[in-house]
Amino acid sequence: MGPDAQYVGKLHSNSDKGDGSVRYILSGEGAGTIFIIDEVTGDIHATKSLDRERKTHYVLHAQALDRNTEEALEPKSEFIIKVQDINDNAPKFPDGPFVASVPEMSEVGIIRTALANMDREAREHYAVVIQAKDMAGQVGGLSGSTTINITLSDVNDNPPKFPQKNYQLYVPESAQVGKPVGKIKANDDDLGANAEIRYSIINSEGANMFSISTDKDTREGIISLKKPLNYERKKTYTLHIEGTNTHVDPRYSYLGSFKDTAALKITVGDVDEPPVFTMDYYIMDVYENALIGTEVGTVTARDPDSRNSPVRYFMDSKEDGVRYFNIDEDSGIVRTTQPLDREEMPWHNITVMASEVDNPSLLSQVPVTVQVLDVNDNPPEIKTDEEVIVCENSRPGQVIQTVTAVDKDDFANGQRFSFALPSQLPANPNFTLKDNEDSTASIITRRRRFNHLTQELYELPIVVWDGGEPSLSGTSTLTLRVCPCQRYGRIRTCQGEAFLSSAGLSTGALIAILLCILILLAIVILFITLRRSKKEPLIISEEDIRENVVTYDDEGGGEEDTEAFDIIALRNPAAAEELKFRRDVRPEGRQHCKLPRGQRSPSMELDEVGVHNFIRQRLVEADLDTSVPPYDSLQTYAYEGQGSPTGSISSLDSPGTHSEQDYNYLDDWGPEFQKLAELYGEADSDVTT
Repeated sequence: MGPDAQYVGKLHSNSDKGDGSVRYILSGEGAGTIFIIDEVTGDIHATKSLDRERKTHYVLHAQALDRNTEEALEPKSEFIIKVQDINDNAPKFPDGPFVASVPEMSEVGIIRTALANMDREAREHYAVVIQAKDMAGQVGGLSGSTTINITLSDVNDNPPKFPQKNYQLYVPESAQVGKPVGKIKANDDDLGANAEIRYSIINSEGANMFSISTDKDTREGIISLKKPLNYERKKTYTLHIEGTNTHVDPRYSYLGSFKDTAALKITVGDVDEPPVFTMDYYIMDVYENALIGTEVGTVTARDPDSRNSPVRYFMDSKEDGVRYFNIDEDSGIVRTTQPLDREEMPWHNITVMASEVDNPSLLSQVPVTVQVLDVNDNPPEIKTDEEVIVCENSRPGQVIQTVTAVDKDDFANGQRFSFALPSQLPANPNFTLKDNEDSTASIITRRRRFNHLTQELYELPIVVWDGGEPSLSGTSTLTLRVCPCQRYGRIRTCQGEAFLSSAGLSTGALIAILLCILILLAIVILFITLRRSKKEPLIISEEDIRENVVTYDDEGGGEEDTEAFDIIALRNPAAAEELKFRRDVRPEGRQHCKLPRGQRSPSMELDEVGVHNFIRQRLVEADLDTSVPPYDSLQTYAYEGQGSPTGSISSLDSPGTHSEQDYNYLDDWGPEFQKLAELYGEADSDVTT
């Protein structure tokens, strides 16, 4: 220690004569830094403080050299410097300060308690200082110290305690069942699970009306209501509440009972309550068709409070539909407002409301069910779900159908019906009716053989009586259909049904087939019509020289173009040239020409010339005519022939237009031409007018 170097040792070579010719050098761990050597004398010194706890020894190499030649006089030699230990380190606690936990009330251990029955609740934390000395505590030795923080852990050595023995609580009678009404808490100085408390009501008076549970977070006892309170019946309740630790350590049972009790007095507060009905629901009955205002029943409600306020009754205004009942607001009597029909609605559900006169805002309600009792007010009817079939081969006295009746009314002992044919009608020659006296009747045939072709349908009126008081009757008419039946009447089929069943087709299928046939027929008719409307080639036999109507596709020259196809011009060209006129202008006068009966007409002179010569002449003229179109055309000339005593009636022989003709001579031609004379006479009179 200190500024001066510490002498460690000395090196010496046998070659050293003391004349300074030998030089010493040092190498190895710490050479030149920690350890230095005197080159002349070979003394080794330590220049720094050594710490054995860091390094216990150093390995060095020494050598002697000739100072003049720097040659080694001896080989290197190794030596070790060991550091000797001195008491320079005080004792230390490497992990301090220490923390320890010791259960309170613990027994003697390695660290002993100085006080008996140490209580965590009194003092929880302690700090203990521990000192360690080396050299067995002798003088000059070093020491070290550390602190141990000791915490007393909790044990269940404290019972729960209520801060006071008597408590009071106010609860209104309107408090809801199942809802909390108050809290109570016992204290426990312990921690965690050791402080958990279970609360209970130990007396029957309180346990019947109230319940208590523990809030795990606050460790409070939550008091709830089990049954409704009634101030008028009971005004106070006393609850004995016990608090007990849930985790009791038997090692500390000698300390006493780990529970405590307290008394809780609950005062019930008076609250203005709504009226209370004497029953939870009402069932009433009334006969149907009762007079309006008939009393059905009575509902009763009272004020449960001590002042007993009057109660007012009324119907629930939220109910929809027709109102069949009303209620007297003072007495609670329910009456009808309309006639009731059991068959339409056998039950009625209504709601009756009640409120205090002094406080109308307090309402209560009760359901009321009204049953409508039956009255015999509906006549019976024959039940005719199926058609009555009569086989053609039916025998006299044969039962063809058993009928029953239905009645909308309700009979307590079952429905009873009797049947008969109308007495005011003459006896039915075809059918009779037998009452089976079991609410059924049988229809029986009275004659043999029926024929559906002669008469297919029969009507049979039947009178039915019920067994009510008073008894009612109704008349129903059955329709009986005559059908051909197979042997023994097992399978009954009518003509229409037989056709469908034999073909295996339904009515819809037959309709579809008929529609298809009609569509095909329409297509065929349309096709034939189109074929007939097409233009046929104009082929006229040379022998057929009768008048023919020929249609040309050539467009004419207008209304004045009367030369191209004027047959008169072909027959008598000279006369045609003289009689040309405009057909769009009415002629100035009329020429009446009546030929005496039996006189030949001018057209008969054409026979002397000859038809063939006439046609040849016209053919030559047509070939030489340069004004006609440059394609072939068909020209037709008519000839009626000879033999008529009256001559020809064709307009081709007339020298003028038909507006200039006088047709009065047609009246002289006989009855065969009477209709023609009337037609031309009417046309002539129209023109003259």
